[in-house]
Amino acid sequence: MLKRISHAVLMGLLPFGMVACGDSVLNSQQTDAANTQNQPHIQMAADVNPLINEAEQKISVLTTKMELAKQQGIDVKREETVVWFAKEFLKYADWDEKNETAVEKAFSYYAPYKDKSKQLAKELPDFERRKVIEILDAGIDELSAVMNGEIKRRAVNPVDWQNIEVADNMLKSNGRPIFLYDYFSKTVGQPLTNKAIYNDHLGAIFHGGENLYPVDHDRAINSFLLKEDGTYDQALLKEVTDIDNSNVGFLIYWNMGIPEWIEKREPEVRKGRSLFTGYDIDNPLVRETWGKIAKDTGQLTRGKKVTQLGYILANEPHWFSESNHWSHQFKEMNDISSYTLNNFRAWLTEKYNGDIQALNNNWQSNFASFANVDIVIPIDKNTQGTPIWYDWNRYHMDRSISWFTHLQSELKKGNPEADTHIKIMPNMFTENSRSHGIDVEALTELTSMIGNDAKAAEKRFLHIKKEQEWEKHYAYLWEELSVSYDFMESVSPNKIHVNSESHFLSASWWRDLDTSVEYVENVYWLATLQGMDANMAWFWARDPDGSFEDRLEGDLNFFDPALAGSFAGSVNQQPHIANEFTQVMYDLNSFSEEIIALREQRRPIRLFYSETSAINKKFHMSQQFKLYEKLFFDGFPMGFATQKIIQKQDNNQWDNIVVYKTEFVTSAELSALQNYLDQGGTIIVDAPQSLSKNEYGKPHKKQLKATKGTLIQLDGNQSLAEIRQLALENANQGLPDIRLTENNGTEHKGIRWQVVKQDDNSYLVSILNLGKHTAKVSLGLKDSVKDTFKDRLSLSDDEQVKLLITDLFTENTQQNHFSVESKGVHLLRVVVQ
Repeated sequence: MLKRISHAVLMGLLPFGMVACGDSVLNSQQTDAANTQNQPHIQMAADVNPLINEAEQKISVLTTKMELAKQQGIDVKREETVVWFAKEFLKYADWDEKNETAVEKAFSYYAPYKDKSKQLAKELPDFERRKVIEILDAGIDELSAVMNGEIKRRAVNPVDWQNIEVADNMLKSNGRPIFLYDYFSKTVGQPLTNKAIYNDHLGAIFHGGENLYPVDHDRAINSFLLKEDGTYDQALLKEVTDIDNSNVGFLIYWNMGIPEWIEKREPEVRKGRSLFTGYDIDNPLVRETWGKIAKDTGQLTRGKKVTQLGYILANEPHWFSESNHWSHQFKEMNDISSYTLNNFRAWLTEKYNGDIQALNNNWQSNFASFANVDIVIPIDKNTQGTPIWYDWNRYHMDRSISWFTHLQSELKKGNPEADTHIKIMPNMFTENSRSHGIDVEALTELTSMIGNDAKAAEKRFLHIKKEQEWEKHYAYLWEELSVSYDFMESVSPNKIHVNSESHFLSASWWRDLDTSVEYVENVYWLATLQGMDANMAWFWARDPDGSFEDRLEGDLNFFDPALAGSFAGSVNQQPHIANEFTQVMYDLNSFSEEIIALREQRRPIRLFYSETSAINKKFHMSQQFKLYEKLFFDGFPMGFATQKIIQKQDNNQWDNIVVYKTEFVTSAELSALQNYLDQGGTIIVDAPQSLSKNEYGKPHKKQLKATKGTLIQLDGNQSLAEIRQLALENANQGLPDIRLTENNGTEHKGIRWQVVKQDDNSYLVSILNLGKHTAKVSLGLKDSVKDTFKDRLSLSDDEQVKLLITDLFTENTQQNHFSVESKGVHLLRVVVQ
């Protein structure tokens, strides 16, 4: 909801700054210590009935206010959602209370909660009821403020789910930009037409009074569709082809299994499998089978609304191939097939121009020919930084690119208009490992949409005991989300961006029953400002009566170890979070034009990214994040430059490229940087070591030369702050006209802000406080801009330019000095007077 009245904590019967834990009450300092125990804290009530009565009374108060508000012409869609969730979760709480044993079992499946599963199951119903009361209190307060004229808010911009337009770089509804939302999994076993599950509150805003359909993403295309004789299993095929054509949605290729008839014909087909891809992607019969399925299902579903958000070519693909990796317990890349080995030999032949001696010199080996080259997979992780490590991991990426290129190519034979994306795990980019076979740049470039399942976390991952660096400065872990989104948007700036399994509300190793609504609001604003057009949250698993969905009933033993424990501590037990997810999407869609304007802001500074260094170095991405973080809070979206970005995109879209701790680059990467300089570009290189070696660690014979451009070669003794300052100075013309200064009591910034100039010469300013502290913020004009406005307004030297600032959430004016609480969100209009 629009929490613009105050950011006071509503804790029911508890005073401010205190939180319940079992039977004890802890103060805020004790709470920090308790959280390190990695257990949720649920308040226990002595008597259930007073909570139910209180909630029902507040539902009555809110619904009465809603009727009065309607008479004043006030939009009350937000309050309709509050009431719906309140009633639903009161029902869920009753079910949880009557089925305590089942709830206890659900908690026990999640390892961090197992030891307290009995206590948590007993406390859950009253916890849910108290959170219902909280959302009702907040709803009453906000609607009262609107009715009293204290604030003005925009009406919700509803989604016309039957008439979504897939436009250039955005989705539209009724001609306006729209951000779609739903849950990735929706109570398996329930029909899509069940309005108790598929409705405006849980993922489809009702519009038009009939024919309500949400995002449809339940049908999976898998290899069991095709029989050995080349015909299709018609019952399975009908599940894909008979989807109601009213539904906007997507289809997914599900790659877990492989039919027995293929395994009989190809005994090696399981070699080189991975967690979510149950077969060898180099196997000719697999490629033939999947090619036919892709082409035929593409043709059969061509033009259907269920494909408007594209075909997902894979669920979380990765093939970790290094020794002693966690994935090996799931038989991931425990070995490779003869097909993979022979393809690797062919790749090496081309890479070394048929010169086996060159390979032997590089690998320190003694192979008689490329036909005799052999390699042990999983590869020894201690070989990282050596030629054999680089060659294998570069080939490993190229082979997955070949696989997805093949799938997409065959799909487009059946459906030339098909949009595609891949549910890429963004940590394939942001984390240091590169043995997984995923080239995020190449796959983002390949597909017509950007795809991922990015996560964020308000608390430390539950299996980590030691305090993390981010916890010292930030309100939540945003690194994976922001770094990956800025990279993917830099690679493909004009593509629709679909997060088909958003893990902002919970993930395998993080969740918290007391997740704050402020976090949900902040993280969804951040993700949307950074490019996200559609997201399906993980996950909704309540049937209408409050019981678990079919697949979570009884004893659970899934191959995917995360699924069994997913219900515990999820949004399904948090009315405040379920409600806030919908409310923040209402807000985002109310301001969709402003968000699009902010997203189109130029990226003036580009951090150079080299996959070559990422493969060769143990901690390359950790090092890159240090500089990215340093520039993240300077009023513009960060950007990346790669060899391909430099070669394929307009170089005038940025003012400089910064190279930081990037020792290994190919000759082609070095040439791209040189060509950028030759065209007059500016490059800042942090130290002589950067760009000094090729992919095999050999010194480059050539070095960058300034020519027509500006080359700032540093000696390696500069601090991050000094490099940042140089980058800003060399991008001055591209920096925002409005300047923001922040004081949060520390030397570490937390305000992520953006500025775009509007056609009427006003400025749109977005402010998100990612920091853990309240920040005092001041807005002003850049000196050169200030002088321009003084001339335009005919002001004397003694007269000062003034800023008229309007809070767009409330339409109230405010001073240019104000405070932003941790996880606070502001959207302002600034007019120069």
